[in-house]
Amino acid sequence: MSGFLRLARLDRLFIVAMRVARWKGWGNAVEDVTRRVIFYLPRFDPFPLRRYRELYRAEAQRQAALAGYQISQLLPDPALGADWVVDYVFEGHRTFAAFVVLGWSDLVKQAMSAGILRTYLALFQTLWIYIYSRAFFDLVQMRKGPVIAALYPVVMLLGQLFIALFTAWLVSLNFSNFWLSVLFVSFVFIAVLRGFKALDRIFFAYYLMQDFAFSAQLRGAYPASLQQRIAAFNARIENALKENWDEILVVGHSSGAHIAISALAQIERSAALDEAQANVGFLSLGQVIPVVAFLPNAGQLRRDLYDISRSTSIYWVDITAPGDGCSFSLCDPVAVSALPLAGQTGPLVLSAAFSQALSRTRWRRLRWRFFKLHFQYLCAFDETRHYDYFEITAGPISLRKRFCNRKPSKQVQKIAYNRYREIA
Repeated sequence: MSGFLRLARLDRLFIVAMRVARWKGWGNAVEDVTRRVIFYLPRFDPFPLRRYRELYRAEAQRQAALAGYQISQLLPDPALGADWVVDYVFEGHRTFAAFVVLGWSDLVKQAMSAGILRTYLALFQTLWIYIYSRAFFDLVQMRKGPVIAALYPVVMLLGQLFIALFTAWLVSLNFSNFWLSVLFVSFVFIAVLRGFKALDRIFFAYYLMQDFAFSAQLRGAYPASLQQRIAAFNARIENALKENWDEILVVGHSSGAHIAISALAQIERSAALDEAQANVGFLSLGQVIPVVAFLPNAGQLRRDLYDISRSTSIYWVDITAPGDGCSFSLCDPVAVSALPLAGQTGPLVLSAAFSQALSRTRWRRLRWRFFKLHFQYLCAFDETRHYDYFEITAGPISLRKRFCNRKPSKQVQKIAYNRYREIA
């Protein structure tokens, strides 16, 4: 045990030494940020922004203790429109970062308010859309892991339906009167299904089913309510371009990544970036872009994806991890969506390398907790050589300078699997 502790201390000293070397100018990165605004787009999540604020506070302190820098979370600043503010200090260099959560939890809650019947109708509709369009088979051919994860709520809900039917059938055997049997069987059938729905905080079947159904309901096209929200996100980011920031960083996690792409694409197509003084970066984490981009009516997303991939003003880094079974890890979303690659500038596809960046104990504990791993991008790591969310969002180096000399991961998938290639 003492040998392990010595190795751990040496590893920490090495990490700190490398940071000092980089910030002293011995590496390629030089401090270029003292003021940063971060726009965070969460995944399909009904929880309020305070969940993300508290997650950042707790994990930032944990990462700072491991990595050797100081980071503190300050109270929200209404004047900036920030949901929380971060003060970062290392080697006398101080960075100020304002976080703005571009929330759409109200739309998620509305989708999740669907009852049992509507959820099962959404299940069969979503299955039909993906199978009939053959998008399901294209996704399976590309990456089996996230497709298996997508099938989990389908299997779980059908299993619950079978248990409810079987229980109702057993009850029916105890009645000789037909109408009395119908009455009690109906009561038991509904009660069992309601019981399962009440336990969804354990199974997550209804939640995940509504997640996939929300994206697929219009065969890949954005619902009008989400379209309006994307326009509002676009306006908020565009306003920040006129403010005094060294870097504007947009972070999209999971399904928030393709929403961020559509918001940024509107800015890319306007003249707003021409006079912007700030660096503009886009960090996509655990993206599931192909789930939508492979659908027949996703022409707008494919157009937005194409425009962002050719931007010289927006620097895009895409980080996933093979250990995250809920994301399309190390898949270039532009290439696999069969979009033209001529003139492509992004994304830079990198691995967060969960199995290497987490200690053996934490990796064993988290390896089969798929939903927890899908949020690991927003959490502390034991080893930050591959990826440090808190340095990226609060540190003194912009996304562009931090990663400009990094090469893509060797295992990046670039084969075009998407059969639908039309863009809006």
